Amino acid sequence: MTGPIDMNRVVGTHDIVMITLDTLRYDVAQTAFERGELPVLSRHLPAQGWEKRHTPGNFTYAAHHAFFAGYLPTPARPGAHPRLFATAFRGSETTARSTFVFDEENIPKGLGARGYRTVCIGGVGFFNKQNALGRVFPGMFAESHWHPTLGVGHRHSTERQVDLAVQRLHADAQRVFLFINVSSIHTPNRAHLPGHTEDSLQTHAAALRYVDGALAPLFEACASRGPTFVIVCSDHGTAYGDDGYHGHRLGHECVWTVPYAHFFLGAP
Repeated sequence: MTGPIDMNRVVGTHDIVMITLDTLRYDVAQTAFERGELPVLSRHLPAQGWEKRHTPGNFTYAAHHAFFAGYLPTPARPGAHPRLFATAFRGSETTARSTFVFDEENIPKGLGARGYRTVCIGGVGFFNKQNALGRVFPGMFAESHWHPTLGVGHRHSTERQVDLAVQRLHADAQRVFLFINVSSIHTPNRAHLPGHTEDSLQTHAAALRYVDGALAPLFEACASRGPTFVIVCSDHGTAYGDDGYHGHRLGHECVWTVPYAHFFLGAP
């Protein structure tokens, strides 16, 4: 990424879209980029591909709580790394002049207080609104959506999420903070690679290729509305037998290391 972005100039003048590609591993994402398998996302990534970052949480609930407080994945290199967003917190060493600081407890509430229509399109179970835990994140937004066809294990879930997102973007001209938790890459993802009966790094990569194509209409809709700032990242990775580990909520490198990108769409 090139230099800090002054988010105080972005907030109020741009739509803001945040997409988490749930469980996406950095190594898989970067390999797909280098092989030319991400034609949609690659248009918006730097020449070297995804930025390598460290997640603040090793499973969805922990990571997203940090994200919504402004603690997005941290660049995987030494140094002070100013944040894009921050809840007002005395003594914060990662809040800079370019950081958009708000008094509210999370980004959706902070942007909502500044005139944004806040929209959540859920994916994995922590967004399903079917129990108290599944209502925590949707409850941060003025508008939230979830349906089983948007969730884990549904072959066309990202297409359905994008269709819904495009509808909500076109609902009115008010500035929007749109959040999407993409569930397709999360296990079970074997359906994305015909003939495979087990989840693996190969099916994980196939799910990412599917997601890449499905995102195209969303980016087109964002650009058509006007200037948009987009954040795309993973919340955490997942293990497929790495050093004997499986899944996430554990401290393996493949879980802590995630891909990250941010970019602008539409007129600056």
